[in-house]
Amino acid sequence: MKVVYYLVALLALASSVAFAYDPSPLQDFCVAINDTKTGLGPGNTSNPLGSKVSPVTVNEILGLNTLGISLARIDFAPKGLNPPHTHPRGTEILVVVEGTLHVGFVESNPNNRLFTKVLNKGDVFVFPIGLIHFQQNVGFGNAIAIAGLSSQNPGVITIANVVFGSKPPISPEVLTKAFQVDKNIIDYLQKQFWYNNS
Repeated sequence: MKVVYYLVALLALASSVAFAYDPSPLQDFCVAINDTKTGLGPGNTSNPLGSKVSPVTVNEILGLNTLGISLARIDFAPKGLNPPHTHPRGTEILVVVEGTLHVGFVESNPNNRLFTKVLNKGDVFVFPIGLIHFQQNVGFGNAIAIAGLSSQNPGVITIANVVFGSKPPISPEVLTKAFQVDKNIIDYLQKQFWYNNS
């Protein structure tokens, strides 16, 4: 009788345990032969930012459709910057292939705490989904990093470009109040050419 009681108790316990995971977006897959529109060769860093992002998303390789992943190669000239930006649909993991990068991200309100680190060849850093982050080459030579993202189309919002380079422009009254600066500064920033490095 004791054996039956323990067996019933064990089955009741086992049936109450739930195993859960994120549902897979994979409904089908796409072989997409000969659809490659990009490669991961060196990017041209002779621009105002001194960096070039070469994305490999579903827009470049159709075979990534529904797989939930993408990549980017980021090339940096000495002192080159991948400016503060965010990926609204994906977490990013960055691996330094060459050089030395100063990287960081800012946590959400209300604390707005900055987390930074200097990375060398082989080091890895994670930028959580949706948080503003950046990378800057602090070495004397060129730097290269590879970023893996948890979305086939993670999106990118470059902060300065969207705030000061929107078309039509955001009202100076809104920006002067938001940034607590003189209107002349906002006018100056809105007249700049905001370079897109991707």
